[in-house]
Amino acid sequence: MSLVVEGVTKKFTESNTPAVQDVSFSAPPSKITTLLGPSGSGKSTILRVVAGLEQPDTGRVFFGKDDVTDVAVQKRNVGFVFQNYALFRHMTVEANVAFGMKVRNLPRREINDRVAALLAAVQLEGYGKRYPTQLSGGQRQRVAFARALAIQPRILLLDEPFGALDARVRHELRDWLRRFHDETHVTTLLVTHDQEEAMELSEHVVVMHQGKVEQAGAPQAIYDAPATPFVAEFVGGANVLSARVEDGHAALSAASLKVPVPGGKDGAAVQAFVRPREVKLSRAEPEQPEVAVARVERIARIGADVKVGLRLPNGSPLTVELTRAELEEMAIAEQDRVLVDLRHAKIFVEDYSI
Repeated sequence: MSLVVEGVTKKFTESNTPAVQDVSFSAPPSKITTLLGPSGSGKSTILRVVAGLEQPDTGRVFFGKDDVTDVAVQKRNVGFVFQNYALFRHMTVEANVAFGMKVRNLPRREINDRVAALLAAVQLEGYGKRYPTQLSGGQRQRVAFARALAIQPRILLLDEPFGALDARVRHELRDWLRRFHDETHVTTLLVTHDQEEAMELSEHVVVMHQGKVEQAGAPQAIYDAPATPFVAEFVGGANVLSARVEDGHAALSAASLKVPVPGGKDGAAVQAFVRPREVKLSRAEPEQPEVAVARVERIARIGADVKVGLRLPNGSPLTVELTRAELEEMAIAEQDRVLVDLRHAKIFVEDYSI
């Protein structure tokens, strides 16, 4: 079942400022599509429009070939998993999972069989008689998944489903969801602001910003070829350096830090986006001039990774991420001088990308 959002605009305020404006994207069938963006970018509004909890001012929503824009939420047959689980605390796990099927008046035997199968699928056999308060956060969220899937939804909607969990459980549940989806193949729309979550779980990513779609595509394509300055900075946490074009190059801080700008006019203002993982460092020799090197200001060791804070010759800061092995091989310390390679910088000139 594919999902298509076509030209959706939704306004909530009296000033008519749209929460989302002319949003269009296609979610491929049987895949996980992620709406990725910062808080306030319109992700949850789109999810609510898809669910039927909000009516768009303009635009259409299609499930496959069916236009469901004016279909009531109860008749869209979508499964919804919320950040805060939204389980019925007075009901057992079995009763929570069975709730949607009972509302639809399914036969008791069918309900019991499906509840048992779903609890096995979410690895909660033997927990059916417990109540939500007797479960961990990760277990509650798996119950929420089972309840959402019990009605055999056409589309599964996930609104920041791991946001309330601690880091370890969040990673475990992400791994579980990926395996679980590979078994169920239900078309899924996930909302998150977590880039790692989006890249790990999704086959398709829609990056949103200020109520609009900035870019949509495969995760690797968005990472490797950001279409706008916002995507370049948001996806991968890039450093942002300003420069101007001189002789077809952007001089980033020093004469030695030049990046080609094909077609760029001399004097044009540019922004260079450099991801911390894509900066290469090497020790500077004593005879190299001060204007050609950066200085190490801070080294922060975070497990097996290292974050290095540099100061470029023009005073601009630059963050670099290395492995601990790479740092030890270079044998650099705070206040050392290093050479910086920025050849992987993504350059944006005025209103277009190079």
